Amino acid sequence: QVQLVESGGELVQAGGSLRLSCAASGRTSSTYGMGWFRRAPGKEREFVAGISASGGVTSVALSVKGRFTISRDNAKNTVYLQMNILKPEDTAVYYCAARVTAYGGVPNSDRSYTYWGQGTQVTVSS
Repeated sequence: QVQLVESGGELVQAGGSLRLSCAASGRTSSTYGMGWFRRAPGKEREFVAGISASGGVTSVALSVKGRFTISRDNAKNTVYLQMNILKPEDTAVYYCAARVTAYGGVPNSDRSYTYWGQGTQVTVSS
């Protein structure tokens, strides 16, 4: 089993920045790619960004491209999501997810991820 714990979410004004962290514990040697998803009120969960096991390959959603960056520190078993120029439409619960396979690159489907954190709330005020 792998446990994922997100942190860093809070209330921020539009135009501001936040960095989310996702700490993995347990059988972390069994995880490969990692991803960030979000669910806004009344909407379905959507892909935000993903990163390969080595960190050499990343993918971000078009809606956050140029504003959000995903990175990882494998020595600390932690994945980060740097969020800049935040907009009110970025308001959502942000979830960290982990894969257990190296196949398929950096997928944007939540069905490709096995382990999930409990989420952290990000609220962007206008």
